[in-house]
Amino acid sequence: MRQNTQNAFTLIELLIVIAIVGVLAGIAYPSYQDSMTKSRRADAKAALLELSVFMERLYTTTGCYNAGADKICGTTDDSTAPVLAPYLRTDGTVVTPKSGKANYDLSLSIITASEFTLQAAPKSTAPDSVCGALTLNSIGVKSEGGTGTVADCW
Repeated sequence: MRQNTQNAFTLIELLIVIAIVGVLAGIAYPSYQDSMTKSRRADAKAALLELSVFMERLYTTTGCYNAGADKICGTTDDSTAPVLAPYLRTDGTVVTPKSGKANYDLSLSIITASEFTLQAAPKSTAPDSVCGALTLNSIGVKSEGGTGTVADCW
C-alpha cells in the first residue's frame, strides 16, 4: 500500500506565519516612522543653524540683520529681509540643505536691525507632533512648539 504524502502547507501553518509577520510589522513600522521623524528634525536643525550662521555673517558684514538688497544698514531698502539664496528654489520654496526635500518650511522674521528669529515648521506631509515648529533666535535661544521639551527636540 502506498501512503499519501503531504507536499504543501496546512492552513494552520499559513495562519501562524501571517500572524508572525503581522506582529513584526506592527512593531517595526512605528519604529521606522519615529526614525524618519528624527531624521527630518535633524535636517531642520542643521538648516536653522546654518541659516543662523548666514545671518551672523550678514550682521558682521553690514552691521544689521535687515540690510536689504543694497547691503547697507539704515536705508529705505531695509524693510525687506535678506534673501536666503542657498535655500530658495526657483518656485520660491525653501529647501533644507542636507536632504534637498522640503519637509519643513523655513522662515525668517526680522524683529529689529539687531534681532531675528528663524523657524522650521513641519509640513503636513511630514508631521512632528512631539516637537512641532523649531525656532532659533539671534541670541541662540532654541525653542519648540510641540509636546516635547527643548532638550528632547534640540
